[in-house]
Parts: sequence; C-alpha cells; structure tokens
Amino acid sequence: MSYIDGFVAAVPTAHKAKYLEHAKIAAKCFKEHGAIKVTECWGEDIPEGEITSFPMAVKCKPDETVVFGLIEWPSKDARNAGMQKVMEDERMSSESNPMPFDGKRLVYGGFEVMFDE
Repeated sequence: MSYIDGFVAAVPTAHKAKYLEHAKIAAKCFKEHGAIKVTECWGEDIPEGEITSFPMAVKCKPDETVVFGLIEWPSKDARNAGMQKVMEDERMSSESNPMPFDGKRLVYGGFEVMFDE
C-alpha cells in the first residue's frame, strides 16, 4: 500500500503566489523522483482551537495562512529513496528554490496508509 508524507505550514498570505511557484517546482521534483501525487492546499476554513489546531501547531500569525499538503509515494522504501534524491536535487536547494515561509514552523511526518477508499 502507498505511503504518505503530510505537512502543515504557516505561509505569509502575501506570498501565496511565491508559495505556489515553489510548490510547483517541488512537485515536479518529487514526481520525477518517484512520488505518485503531490497535493497542496491553501487554508480557507481553519478554525482556531482552544487546546490544539492547525494554526496553533504552526504558530500561525494573523498575516499568515495555513497550508496543508501531502505527497503520495508507492511505498515507504520508494519514499526513502525518492526523498534522498529530492534533497540532493539542485532545484530544491535554498538558493534555487527558497522556501517562502518559516521552515522552523513546518510540521511534517510520514504515514502508512491503513485504508484508502
């Protein structure tokens, strides 16, 4: 079964176009290195929580928007091999494709798909 990398970030709202450009370059790179699908979502209806929430998780500021994304891989092994290639790819260097957000507040992880219908 496939393997998913998921992430949540806070992106300056004014940088939406820059983020989309960054994401398109990254998606092409991920797919060339084995990803099946890359999905990027710009927050639209993201409630503030009292104990936990997406905005709280990434310390979202008033002038930022929560972004949610996922990368689908054929397997965890394919993800591990592909991710290594992505990190070595010049298109993903901070000089070639700088992140238009604070990467220190990025929340991410890898997930085994238990069910997909």
